Amino acid sequence: MAGHVYIGSFTSAGGRGLTTATVDPDTGALVALGDTADVPNPSYLTASPDGRTLYAVSETEPEGAAAAFSLADPGAPKLLGKPVSVRGGAPTHLAVHRGHLLTANYAEPGSVSVLGIEADGSIGAMRSLLEHEGDGPNQQRQQGPHAHAVLTDPSGRWAVSVDLGTDSVRVCELDPATGELEIERELGLRSGIGPRHLVFHPAGRHAYVMNELDSVVTVCTWDPERGSLRPVSETRVLPEGVEGENYPSELVVSHDGRFAWAANRGHNSIAVLGLDESGENLELLTTVSCGGDWPRDLVLDPSGSRLYAANERSGDVTWFDIDPATGIPEQAGSLPVPAVSCVRFV
Repeated sequence: MAGHVYIGSFTSAGGRGLTTATVDPDTGALVALGDTADVPNPSYLTASPDGRTLYAVSETEPEGAAAAFSLADPGAPKLLGKPVSVRGGAPTHLAVHRGHLLTANYAEPGSVSVLGIEADGSIGAMRSLLEHEGDGPNQQRQQGPHAHAVLTDPSGRWAVSVDLGTDSVRVCELDPATGELEIERELGLRSGIGPRHLVFHPAGRHAYVMNELDSVVTVCTWDPERGSLRPVSETRVLPEGVEGENYPSELVVSHDGRFAWAANRGHNSIAVLGLDESGENLELLTTVSCGGDWPRDLVLDPSGSRLYAANERSGDVTWFDIDPATGIPEQAGSLPVPAVSCVRFV
């Protein structure tokens, strides 16, 4: 039985908005069902824990928004109410956390918004706004804070935000009663590294920060009791000797914790990384073509046997079969999606 996939794209660059597709469980092939442009620039998507609602950022300036879609009919998402302002510009990422919807807002001053979620899954009132502070040495990209991601840690207690502009990761605690978000700890990374996204190891004791301004992954230990990150090493996601502009975008870890894959924009490749049993040692094994141009997003299917790359500039979602022994992806097909930015399985 075919499942459903939801694909976001930049309407301002010719994208179709939110595209719904079916996925063949045997081959991984995607077939587009339809599109909706009800929300401009739905560049990042996430689903409610029960899978009944799809949430999208509307990455616009000077003020962005968040929107909810009912998945009562999985083949035809329906907008739930109007998009709600996040009181910040260019939201790039969002997460459901402790009954609230959190968005990471990239435009200066970078911030994290907390929105309520109603019983029907629609987005309620703005609860709070946490503005980041600081800057970095890269005057073109780090003149101020640029929150780029926000997510829940595996324990469900902490909200973790990643800021490209301040070279830092903030660990926050949310008060469900008031919606207030409070910074408990802040980890400063190497100056100028430009952290973009973060992903946790399946065992929940390590985290990996994908850095956009220097093509490395920062490996950190994670203490869920204290909400504490500690950097232990860096691993390059480009082969030795490769130079030129490269801006890594996304990192995913295999369900069994043996491999990780990083998307390289510029080099237009997928880095294949090996992990040891502890999850603390990361090694670049090889790189393969992303099958297009400018891979903005990378995601595993629910089985963990296929990898999907959203190639923004070439306008396609390309999928790969993963060799379970080596972790190396082999291209298997693609679906044209102009200005694609995100792929989500629900």
